[in-house]
Amino acid sequence: MLRWSLPLVLALSFITPAPLFAQPAPATPPKVLAGAELKDYIRANYTKYEYQIPMRDGVKLFTAVYVPKDDAHKYPMMLIRTPYSVAPYGVDKYPNELRPSAQFVQSGYIFVNQDVRGRWMSEGEFANVRPHNPTKKPKEVDESSDTYDTVEWLIKNVKGHNGNVGITGISYPGFYAVCGMIDAHPAVKAVSPQAPVTDWFIGDDFHHNGCFFLPHCFNFMYGFGKNRPEPTKKFGRVGFEHDTPDGYKFFLDMGPLKNADAKHYKGEIAFWKEVMEHPNYDDFWKARNIRAHVKNVKPAVLTVGGWFDAENLFGALEIYKHAEANNPPKNNHLVMGPWDHGGWSRPGGDKHGDISFNAKTADFYRAQIEFPFFESHLKGDGSDSRPKAWVFETGTNVWRKHDAWPPKGANRYSQYLHANGTMHWKSDGYDSKSTFDEFVSDPAKPVPFINKTDIGMVKEYMTADQRFASTRPDVLVYRTEVFNEDLTLAGPIEVELYVSTTGTDADWVVKVIDVYPDDASDPEPNPTGVRMGGYQQLIRGEPFRGKFRNSFEKPEPFKPGEVTKVKFTLPDVYHTLRPGHRLMVQVQSTWFPLVDRNPQTFCDINKADASDFKKQTHKVYRDEKHPSRVTVGVVK
Repeated sequence: MLRWSLPLVLALSFITPAPLFAQPAPATPPKVLAGAELKDYIRANYTKYEYQIPMRDGVKLFTAVYVPKDDAHKYPMMLIRTPYSVAPYGVDKYPNELRPSAQFVQSGYIFVNQDVRGRWMSEGEFANVRPHNPTKKPKEVDESSDTYDTVEWLIKNVKGHNGNVGITGISYPGFYAVCGMIDAHPAVKAVSPQAPVTDWFIGDDFHHNGCFFLPHCFNFMYGFGKNRPEPTKKFGRVGFEHDTPDGYKFFLDMGPLKNADAKHYKGEIAFWKEVMEHPNYDDFWKARNIRAHVKNVKPAVLTVGGWFDAENLFGALEIYKHAEANNPPKNNHLVMGPWDHGGWSRPGGDKHGDISFNAKTADFYRAQIEFPFFESHLKGDGSDSRPKAWVFETGTNVWRKHDAWPPKGANRYSQYLHANGTMHWKSDGYDSKSTFDEFVSDPAKPVPFINKTDIGMVKEYMTADQRFASTRPDVLVYRTEVFNEDLTLAGPIEVELYVSTTGTDADWVVKVIDVYPDDASDPEPNPTGVRMGGYQQLIRGEPFRGKFRNSFEKPEPFKPGEVTKVKFTLPDVYHTLRPGHRLMVQVQSTWFPLVDRNPQTFCDINKADASDFKKQTHKVYRDEKHPSRVTVGVVK
């Protein structure tokens, strides 16, 4: 028999406290299985089936279905569509786990895992973030129609279901979950897009504000981007052999971006070539912006993301905001925790890099948020008392519940950059004359994005100590006085810089930092030997490619020496600076190799020559006419 049944779940959820003498011994929740026990449980309690499900254009998609053996109940279906394989293949082969978590396995669901069109064992041609077509003709397809056709076939052909379907997925599968809630099949009652791929030019994965995230795209696409000519069980993601652990050295030695294909890819990765052919936000990228189509969503939605997700932080926040703005569903929720990419789906969640949160936040999320959400909408009556936003406040390390995100009580205040590396809430004291700070930016000696040797996009950079950067002459540093009470920042951070350059292009990297007091305690235990006294924890950092300051579609050169406004937004935060801490802002023009090098001469960077890269002097102004600042939401 399947354990953790719906009656037990409902019974436990409605127990209310009473005098101790009137209460029987409390029921012990069943153990959440893991490892070999979970795999054995799946094999003992589920039967696996494999299908080729036909789509409206005749293409068949490979689908693995795991059905509970206990036929005394009707079960909802949980669908995950993925480009990463539904292995193991074969009806006698069972996985080590079934997503979203072991709680679902023990409660009883029909699990449906599908290879998307053109990947692994599914027919058809694969397209990266296939564009959504809101005006499809009867035989035309996109990922929304493939989801609809899959659900329609499942409802008609799989026995033992209760008529309700949930959809979930993390990262790329999160994109497919978003597609599934657009023009959704009536049986789809609940969807949870988690760190969904959303817009690969503006803020997800491969570009942030037009800046190219070099190691992430290069390393990922080498394996993922290889052609799969026909259905196969053995199409694997092979990692690139860099022949060095030092990403800074490898990508600097590679030279201009065009050398990546010439030296390493050899024309074998079609999508890399497409990326290089589209350096601006043209129709190619706009068609892959799923945000534009998140409208009139009918299922309940639980969008999930991590504050320290180096890949798809932007996607989670943007999908929630667009669903909320465009005729929101009755139940539209956001969950943001202190996690890296997909960290909420793994045990623990009690730290990220050097920063501890003093609680197993991922375990809490799976048991108290995700599992009850789907239980209510797929097994219950759909009633939902969850807050609009269930978000983790770092610094104080507390889960908060809000009826809106950002919180309605978050008022916007600006911190102005001042002389001598200071910042103040007011612009008082500015000189009427033009005043500025300047630095020389050399593409041959870019600022590292982390003080660590690694070959990729190190996920810990999202909270990493910035002391190594603050000592460089090509990084401007501004800090407040010490705070005497808590300062809670909530929501997006807006940057407005007045700048000039001796060149015709430049990147502007802004980092918002929590500076710890010199007597801050070290963690216990402390296996890495980190010293927290004076630690400069990155709260949020983001680059902006200067030539896109007026339009991502039509880049414009800077006029050398002319003061120009550069304005952009950093993704949301929810962080409290404790008494004794300071707020710091760092401004720089390189962040390597996380972000590719800007030649600092106006050109198509994807096709630039080595001779295009020039050392330039950049200035950041701070006077009455040019009040450079960062604006934050403050909760009191």
